[in-house]
Amino acid sequence: MVLNTAFTIFVRCNDYQKNTAMKKYIVLVFLFAIFSLSIISCRPANRFAIDLSNPVEVNIQRFDKDFILLDTLDIVAGVKQLYEKYPDFFPVFIHDILGLNPHDTLFVAEQIGVFLTDSLFRNVNKEALKQFEDVRDIEHKLSIAFTYLQYYFPEIKLPRIYFFVSGFNSNILLSENLIGMGTDMYLGTDFEAYLKSDIYRYKLEAMNRQNLAPDLISALLFYNFRMRSEQDRLIDHMLYRGKIMFLLSVIMPNVSDEFLIGYSAEQIQWSRRFERQIWTSIIDQKALFSTDRFLIRQFLNDAPFTSPISPDSPGRLGTWIGWQIVRSYMNRNQQITLEELMRTTDFQRILEESGYRP
Repeated sequence: MVLNTAFTIFVRCNDYQKNTAMKKYIVLVFLFAIFSLSIISCRPANRFAIDLSNPVEVNIQRFDKDFILLDTLDIVAGVKQLYEKYPDFFPVFIHDILGLNPHDTLFVAEQIGVFLTDSLFRNVNKEALKQFEDVRDIEHKLSIAFTYLQYYFPEIKLPRIYFFVSGFNSNILLSENLIGMGTDMYLGTDFEAYLKSDIYRYKLEAMNRQNLAPDLISALLFYNFRMRSEQDRLIDHMLYRGKIMFLLSVIMPNVSDEFLIGYSAEQIQWSRRFERQIWTSIIDQKALFSTDRFLIRQFLNDAPFTSPISPDSPGRLGTWIGWQIVRSYMNRNQQITLEELMRTTDFQRILEESGYRP
């Protein structure tokens, strides 16, 4: 509107070329309009946007490098050095990822030596080091997300971040004060070793570098905002996950939807194209208010497709639809804060006040 006004004023200026005073006045108004336009264009489109001029600093602890580069000819000494350098992370890694007793140093060293000299994982680890040599882009994304979290939820304790490799065993290690991410689980959908392994093919879509930071933040949100519902219906679980996805999209504003939810671009397109049919099918099946645990898992758990909907669908469509409902709810209720959204357990109210009509 400002640009159109400025253009109209400029045209009128030509009609008054003989009037110097008017010309000067019009030019001033024109410049003011352009100045106003520049200010408006700099305003954040997202009502939850914050000042990022002083972001939280994020430094990823590169346990993965030290682990992979252990001297296998003197593995016991190397393991002891890891215990000293990573006193908080290494015992958790040994117990939760490798499934070993962290106090049995000799046996731990023996098993790590076997893993590091395995021909398959030696090549995988080498590729992980190569692809994640520079992680400044990931640290930047996490810095933005942590800055948002600190601003809106200062009570949340920001964890220390570690990278590790797991032999395709796990992509996330989470405890109260730390989060570990398995870099060997984010080497690309077409990574040859994945295709030769027993990893389910439907999981490969989310095994890219771009998915790592959203997966980390998503795990942190699920850890800090637990599911609470007295009725335990499908819609309650859909909207709980929808709240997590909405908050994730707010605090990672520069990450596209497919990486936030772990879909491919084609799966996002399919979900948008058939959104109305998905919602209608849920209603027609009388699934929305069901408390059937098996049915709830079918809509929410990671799977090749959402079986109650279509074999052509992506999995976890319950999460996708829950996200769209929460989006609609927050768009229609501009007075609702992020804190209020995440605190509420009145899922029926969210549904009714969302005005969701795909």
